[in-house]
Amino acid sequence: MKSTFLKELGKRLREKLTEALVSVVPIIGLVFLLSLTPWVELTYKELAVFAGAAIMLIVGIGLFNVGADMAMTPMGQYIGEGLTRSRKLGILLGVGFAMGVLITIAEPDLTVLAEQVSAVMNGNLLIGIVGLGVGIFLLLGIIKILFHADLTGILLFSYMLLFCLTALLIDSGKGSFLPLSFDSGGVTTGPITVPFIMALGVGIAMTVGGRNASENSFGLIALCSVGPVLAVLVLSMTSRGELNYSIPDYSMSSILDDGFRDLLGDNMLEVGKSLALVVAFFFVLQLTVLRLPKTRIIQILFGILYTFVGLVIFLTAVAMAFMPIGFKIGSQMAHFHPALLIGLSFIIGNVVVLAEPAVHVLNAQVAEITGGEVSKRQMMMALSIGVGVSIGLSVLRTYFGFSVLYYLVPGYLISLGLSFAVPRLYTAIAFDSGGVASGPLTSSFILPMVIGACATLRGVPEVLDFAFGVVAMVAMTPLITIQALGFKSVLAVRHRDQVAMRRILAASDDQIIYFD
Repeated sequence: MKSTFLKELGKRLREKLTEALVSVVPIIGLVFLLSLTPWVELTYKELAVFAGAAIMLIVGIGLFNVGADMAMTPMGQYIGEGLTRSRKLGILLGVGFAMGVLITIAEPDLTVLAEQVSAVMNGNLLIGIVGLGVGIFLLLGIIKILFHADLTGILLFSYMLLFCLTALLIDSGKGSFLPLSFDSGGVTTGPITVPFIMALGVGIAMTVGGRNASENSFGLIALCSVGPVLAVLVLSMTSRGELNYSIPDYSMSSILDDGFRDLLGDNMLEVGKSLALVVAFFFVLQLTVLRLPKTRIIQILFGILYTFVGLVIFLTAVAMAFMPIGFKIGSQMAHFHPALLIGLSFIIGNVVVLAEPAVHVLNAQVAEITGGEVSKRQMMMALSIGVGVSIGLSVLRTYFGFSVLYYLVPGYLISLGLSFAVPRLYTAIAFDSGGVASGPLTSSFILPMVIGACATLRGVPEVLDFAFGVVAMVAMTPLITIQALGFKSVLAVRHRDQVAMRRILAASDDQIIYFD
């Protein structure tokens, strides 16, 4: 039995490493191709470090995806099923709120964002407020699943409230906090949060049952992306003092010469802290409610180990090379050819989403829950197009210098409008996808690239206004592209029905057989 388990584990690891290799190769090729042009000058040392970091990235993504399949997803599903079967509503809601707060506080994506804005806002306070927002809206999401509430109605009300607070923030003269507020919603749904929360929703929905149980399982990620935005908007309204943004040190030499051990140690601490919170909660529930067999616990422990090692390697690779290279590409391209950077940003967005770990988790769950109705390939194409468009539009905004609201307001209006015209399943998947697409590479490669471009084009003081907001854009555009996919399927079904009806009406009476 042990031999069979190890063989299956080895096979799964090879498959995940192959998927990771295919996902990361386009990014590697794009960076090396740019280094051959006169627009981007990268030293041999930088290219060598980037190549090594890319290998680390592949290994990290592969290990993480194995760990997510073995531990994070089953843990979330077991907790959802076990607590729902216990019929103790108070415990289910209490655990949901606590898990939302604690997992978010330790989410690596959020830590990356907090470090990049520490000059204008207390990082620990930002993380705590965002965690509170996620906890409250995860609680709301669980209630929505239990009582089969309409996701579209909840989202419509939430975004109306969100834009009312946005108007109040602008009126108070603190509009510079807007891009950061919207970005906070995208980074909270990262590689640790997504597998757990999605599986938690599936576990609760399948246990509650009902005709639309599969559809009802989606939506938790969508709601957990709204809560942080509302929380940071409120925090921004209470802030005092002037904003004096300064760009973090993105140089590769500062990490390689002085801080590699510190970086590795910090990542081990952050990932370990985050996983410890999840594991501690799980084992408390295992002893009190779940009581799973020993074989499943062993599998979960193996998965936790893979998740830990994979995420540490992934985050170290990103900070060591992808963040500095992203900043350098943005600043140099903006200096030599800003118009070309806009087009290049679309291509970069298309390939970067392929390497986001949580995207693969989402695509696999969507394909499984929908029974293949929405395939992995369809999801990846819709996400790639959406993320590419969002990054291209973000660089365009940086170039011309206008508010991110010129994108977000019509974008969310279109998204919410489409939700009334497409099957509810597509709406739920689309709003979940928005949070998932804006993962670690977005905050650690794309955001530094746009910051570099903005600092070159507009100066450092303008970065907070015109560079931040790119994560929010990445979180918004998949809402439109995936619902457009659903709208296309609706039109296709309607067209088939019309063709069938025309054939029936055009049928000759001679084909009808009469009986005496």
